[in-house]
Amino acid sequence: MDINEITSVLPHRYPFLMVDRVSELEPGKWVKGYKNVTRNEWFMTEAEPYMPGMMIVEALAQLGAFATMGSGSGLGFLSSLKGVEMTGLARPGDRVQLYYEVIRHKKGFTLGRGQASVEGNVIVKVDELMTYTSPSDTSAARPAQ
Repeated sequence: MDINEITSVLPHRYPFLMVDRVSELEPGKWVKGYKNVTRNEWFMTEAEPYMPGMMIVEALAQLGAFATMGSGSGLGFLSSLKGVEMTGLARPGDRVQLYYEVIRHKKGFTLGRGQASVEGNVIVKVDELMTYTSPSDTSAARPAQ
């Protein structure tokens, strides 16, 4: 999926869109993609010229939306994290390879795990990343008038 297809699924736009490409996908199971880190990112500073670890976690959460696309559409929210390890940095010029795997999905909640790497080295690992997707049509939940 290219950037046009990505923005048709995710509501995020510059500067908070953290996925540049979805490269492989098995719906309901896993997804792979990447983020190219550039010097022009809003979070880059002279003192800290790298992508913050929590922005990489956000990239994993955004990528996870593609693994669960078929299980209902609506706005997704990152709701909890567990077992987050940040062991490296992504600097300008790096391509951050992202991988998200669905553990389970139930009633709008998706529990998954994710990993980000640069040049084969894992820099961020998340054991549990939970998202909640709100229903896209809330009219069914309203009482009849």
